[in-house]
Amino acid sequence: MRVRSLAVAVAVVSAFTSLYAQGPRAPMTPEEHAALIKHREEVEKQLEDIAIIDRKVMVPMRDGTRMQADIYRPKDTSKKVPIVFSRTPYNFNFWDVRNGTWRDMSTELEYVKRGYAIVEMNERGHFFSEGNYDILGAPLTDAEDQFNWMGKQDWGNGKIGLIGCSSTAEWQLAAASLNNQYLTTIIPQSFGAGVGKVGPYNEQGNWYRGGAVQMLFIDWIAGEQNQIRPMFPKDATQEQLIEGAKLFDLAPQMKQIDWAEAFKHLPEQDIIKAAGGPAGIYADKMPVDTGGAMIERTPGDPAWRKGGLWQSDTMPIHKPGFWFMTWYDVSIGPNLAAYNFVRNDQSNLFREDQYAVIAPTLHCGYKRATEKTVVGERDMGDARLDYDEMTFSWFDHFLKGEDNGFLEKQPKVMYYEMGVNQWKKSETWPPKGAAPVTLALTSNGHANTMNGDGKLLLVADKGQAPLLKFAAAETKAVKNAPDAPDTFTYDPMNPTPSYGGNVCCAANTIPGNGGALDQRKMETRDDILVYTSDPLDDGVEVSGPITVTYYVSSDVKDTDVTAKLIDVQPDGTAYNLDETIQRLRYREGDDKKVLMENGKVYKVTLTPMVTSNYFGRGHRIRLEVAGANFPRFDRNLNTGGNNYDETTGVVAHTSIHHSAQYPSSMTLTVVPETK
Repeated sequence: MRVRSLAVAVAVVSAFTSLYAQGPRAPMTPEEHAALIKHREEVEKQLEDIAIIDRKVMVPMRDGTRMQADIYRPKDTSKKVPIVFSRTPYNFNFWDVRNGTWRDMSTELEYVKRGYAIVEMNERGHFFSEGNYDILGAPLTDAEDQFNWMGKQDWGNGKIGLIGCSSTAEWQLAAASLNNQYLTTIIPQSFGAGVGKVGPYNEQGNWYRGGAVQMLFIDWIAGEQNQIRPMFPKDATQEQLIEGAKLFDLAPQMKQIDWAEAFKHLPEQDIIKAAGGPAGIYADKMPVDTGGAMIERTPGDPAWRKGGLWQSDTMPIHKPGFWFMTWYDVSIGPNLAAYNFVRNDQSNLFREDQYAVIAPTLHCGYKRATEKTVVGERDMGDARLDYDEMTFSWFDHFLKGEDNGFLEKQPKVMYYEMGVNQWKKSETWPPKGAAPVTLALTSNGHANTMNGDGKLLLVADKGQAPLLKFAAAETKAVKNAPDAPDTFTYDPMNPTPSYGGNVCCAANTIPGNGGALDQRKMETRDDILVYTSDPLDDGVEVSGPITVTYYVSSDVKDTDVTAKLIDVQPDGTAYNLDETIQRLRYREGDDKKVLMENGKVYKVTLTPMVTSNYFGRGHRIRLEVAGANFPRFDRNLNTGGNNYDETTGVVAHTSIHHSAQYPSSMTLTVVPETK
């Protein structure tokens, strides 16, 4: 008989924990099923003893569409209570019986015990909530109507806090910008898919990076479009809806799709259709005016501003925020840029009430940290934190008005430095004293593979003592170096594959499903250029943005260039830290398309990467360059056409130039060691 702990047996998706696309649950043994049901009934009994439970409440929006909510609040009605609100596209039906499981109510029990009301609500167009789904449940007016409805409940104290991870978080930013009188604070976690444009990032909710489509969203949205689904009659009573929820979970039984194969399909606009997935907003024009099919939109399309994405240039946030992020998330760059934007907004009266925690895990992986946290293949050490206590301390202060000293004890930024594997504190991001250090790309024209001659050489900074010190004395940029470009061949029919990395919801299409993997297996490919520094003489902390600038030429009208930052251990193990890409048609901006001329050299600065990593003594810094990172990003067919509706690609021969005239480089953010 297989034996698993009760804690594992009762682990289920909760609106307050890691909410992202889940695969099918493994079949349970009869013993596991019995233990699960017993635990679930025990928790429900405890909840019934202390809580007023109000399920399947249909909350009206201004257009007559109703969103369904489950509400849990203390039976002690002698005082009004604050509300913690979780809005999600995912299933929180109490009677979820798929694969013989029942939904655990431990989180709801804990919040009620601590004197909070919990309101869980489904996004528009999901489960019992009516209407059609668009990205982030447009219109944004839904959030305003929901806040006003909750704020006027006679059992509430008029204060609302938001919490959730991934799709239960990303809607929070635009909603917070409404400045609703009842919304008091937000706790967004792994929320990058809610960011449209901020700082150097114009990803439109992780749909793009550098103008290339992030394909993880395609398989996710296939399961979320929900345009054709059963619904109960509008005149059904609450009692009938509760009874119906026991009988009909409304969870779609999605076709099992091999996404690793499905992503290869061309044209890209037909990927979901060819895999047997449902019609919806990915490739179809919907009855609701949302700006047409998502795959047809350019990064600068005004249609992105019709939904619930947060656009920093028009949506200031003036609410206290406790921002949670992870280093191996798909959206760590936009996440940190959003945090900094809100914190540095001088018009924001709450700019000093912005706090951040950055863990070394995958998307929404905070609570998966253990005494020995492994992300991909890399040991990150003991990365645990008491997230529950931090969350309650935050809410107790802002929603209950308790003077608990939490803000005085908590650093503005608490980040995990990989390599030394320890939590560090800072009052800013990047940490105070951090400075840019530039490494030049050089070679004799043969940087292909890790066995080539590509090197990273330190660019001297006007006589200042270098923050990076290498063991080899000759490690310095040559001022008058001749151009010796490195050329790689990129074939869209055989794109450079993804390997680990900063992902989410990748449907097991990427080895390791993300994280740090030894990249040497990849670096034997001739379509990858590898530039490596000499071993470091002293260890160094790199914490902050990493900006890569290439001077590029190619023989096609359009193509992509990638970047991957790597920590090479003394034994040669090469762990990836972050990655990025640029579609060259958008090199002059995401709002315009400018094709290339054959052989002409263009300066291209990629969307920044970001990390916190200690490169120890004897370690080397490495940069990988390629023409694809597939299926992490969609492949460029190199024709200069729409790309999404094409089936035939053109092989590209792309060169990275590096010389006094063409100084291709990578700039790191280095934190000096404090004495």
